[in-house]
Amino acid sequence: MSRPRLSADLEEFRASVERFAHDVVAPVIGEYYEADKFPYEIVSEMGRMGLFGLPFPEEYGGMGGDYFTLCLAIEELARVDSSVAITLEAAVSLGAMPICRFGTEAQKREWLPKLATGEMLGAFALTEPGGGSDASAVRTTATLEGETWVLNGTKAFITNAGTNITGFVIAAAVTGSRPDGSSEISSIIVPSGTPGLSVSKKYSKVGWNASDTREVAFVDCRVPAANLLGERGRGYSQFLSILDEGRIAVGALATGLAQGCVDECVRYAGERRAFGHAIGEFQAIAHKIADMETRAHTARLAYHDAAARMLAGESFKHEAAIAKLHASDVAVRNARDATQIFGGYGFMNEYPVGRMWRDSKILEIGEGTSEILRMLIARHLGVGAH
Repeated sequence: MSRPRLSADLEEFRASVERFAHDVVAPVIGEYYEADKFPYEIVSEMGRMGLFGLPFPEEYGGMGGDYFTLCLAIEELARVDSSVAITLEAAVSLGAMPICRFGTEAQKREWLPKLATGEMLGAFALTEPGGGSDASAVRTTATLEGETWVLNGTKAFITNAGTNITGFVIAAAVTGSRPDGSSEISSIIVPSGTPGLSVSKKYSKVGWNASDTREVAFVDCRVPAANLLGERGRGYSQFLSILDEGRIAVGALATGLAQGCVDECVRYAGERRAFGHAIGEFQAIAHKIADMETRAHTARLAYHDAAARMLAGESFKHEAAIAKLHASDVAVRNARDATQIFGGYGFMNEYPVGRMWRDSKILEIGEGTSEILRMLIARHLGVGAH
């Protein structure tokens, strides 16, 4: 595998996550996946490794690292399994990061220490059943009655919303109207167990079967006014910035899946024999794997570049869109080719490439569909509809 050079410390960290993925996750994740079971034991071990606290300050229980380090961990986990990788990505990027970025000092001290150790997961409730790619089409409302927010509405496809260790849901809700008639959207922290907050049973999904995804509903759900996250009316801009960062992380996840397909095919091509030869000796197979490796490498370069711009304090929205768009396309193509190389075995869930094929498609949808990303990239270049 070809990768950009890392510092000695980052390479040591990356290698440690790679060992964890292969030694701890790989041997058991298939059982969790087929049983639609959340891997609490694996998540607990990830917490002890400090993975959930990677980008957060030490004063709040974090590891004092940065977002790029998180992306390296996500990529290595996704080389083996995407359910575990998306659990980490959503918990940190969507659940904990809004608290760190926009929370008050009291909110940070209340929530971040347990989030950073993996003892608790947070969920980010933005998408609604009728919303989809139109992130501004929020219908959930939060009405301020004295010192209490009263929430009503429904959210769909929310990751980590209903685990036994979910501590809260951050809800994007309409809290009023602006002078131009548009909705004023704010973010509100709703702790798990709050009366009026309910989560559905787990969705029956095509992929990511060992991750937790549910519908969330608020019915006269009351929380203190102090649970407002960030400035009132800034919720829309807050979650757009969180999604921009998240696209780099999902790009890393997609890259990991794409590289995992290469890993499995290189191994299989050396073991599987046909017509008296290892199938890797046949040009058709060798060239297909070469193309897969090339795609994974370029996807890695794209998300590394976006992360570097983000950490340097430069504009990165355009590069994040490119990284996520390219990497998700690469993941789907590599998963398809890996399934073809494995033949009938690639269609069996007991083989990792079968799971990778099922897991890859959602990467073209979540945290910005490929269509929306192409629109954003084109708009940055001054072309397309505005």
